[in-house]
Amino acid sequence: MHPAIQGALIGLGVGAFLVITEYLLLSRDVKQRADKLKRAAQFEQTERRRMTSMFRFSLILPFAFALAFWLIFD
Repeated sequence: MHPAIQGALIGLGVGAFLVITEYLLLSRDVKQRADKLKRAAQFEQTERRRMTSMFRFSLILPFAFALAFWLIFD
């Protein structure tokens, strides 16, 4: 397999892991805050922005990993 394709697939996996982990951690915090304040669980604006920035970062990762693998292993 070409190193760039391998790097892109690894970057895609890392990006998916980061997004899923970030979402699970944020949703846990939202639920805890909702229980503490006795209101409905709802993401705040800063948490939505944090998820958006993590998602955008994860879109860049496959390209960055592909470039790095191509430069290092080819």
